[in-house]
Amino acid sequence: MSIDFEAAGDGVYVVTLNRPERLNALDPDHKAALADVWRQAEARDEVRALVVRGAGPKAFCAGSDFKEMKRTGKTVGTDALADAIPTVGLELTKPVVAALHGYVVGFGLTLAIHCDIRVAAPQARLSFPEVEHGMLSGISDITLPGIVGEAAALEIMLTGRAYDAEEARQIRLVNRIAPDSFGDALATARLLAGNSQHATRLTKRLVLAERRATIARHLQAVAQARLDIEQSSRHAAVVGGGAQPRARMA
Repeated sequence: MSIDFEAAGDGVYVVTLNRPERLNALDPDHKAALADVWRQAEARDEVRALVVRGAGPKAFCAGSDFKEMKRTGKTVGTDALADAIPTVGLELTKPVVAALHGYVVGFGLTLAIHCDIRVAAPQARLSFPEVEHGMLSGISDITLPGIVGEAAALEIMLTGRAYDAEEARQIRLVNRIAPDSFGDALATARLLAGNSQHATRLTKRLVLAERRATIARHLQAVAQARLDIEQSSRHAAVVGGGAQPRARMA
């Protein structure tokens, strides 16, 4: 499995999306592995803070690996998808810092916005291009307005265009820009790990209480929207005489 979970000292653990040959795109098995990492991190007292990064020079994560999903026929249900995203399906009270570089696309950006702090390298490019391909990013549709505001969230989601690091910083999609995003994220995680673990857990739980309640309240609507996308894909294939459908499940 190409999800690495390693100690970096001082209570900090690094989660590496380690598929650089696929721009760290993730298939259902990798998403299940991520869910397992969040479970371990929450359960283990020695884990005080986490950094999430992507291997290789080109991408943090280019989204879902649709090529592999098409080959295997495996997709991810909404509940399993929620578990793969930090502090969505499974509560994760340990702080998580995202070190972003290169492509941060689709599910990759979903991972990033559900981390607690986002540090972007100057060349990072962030986008939710799902609508261009007849897709959606349902859970992030719920979360994003609370981060950047409704107007910016609608522009990001409905245009599908890529935002450079400075644009992302200006709309608070990322916290800051650093030439060495991983080094900065690691230093930040060490700072967080040095704080009171009990106070950190309670603070994070309270800050994210409304967001988690909102997601839980709308998760069935997300599941229905994903089902509608899947059904429209099947209909398009039938009407088109077996043509490749544009809509795909994550």
